[in-house]
Amino acid sequence: MNAMSNETLREAPCPLHRAEELTLGGRTAKIMLGDALYTLRITRAGKLILTK
Repeated sequence: MNAMSNETLREAPCPLHRAEELTLGGRTAKIMLGDALYTLRITRAGKLILTK
């Protein structure tokens, strides 16, 4: 059985962003949501951490 339902397939596509592009090849990027500033960090293990 396919995990994606027909409803999921009909939804508008979600923007795709590469973490490496957001960090400009570095390890961190700043992201604003409203007035809040968040930090996106790529760990040595290749995981993403988003902190406020």
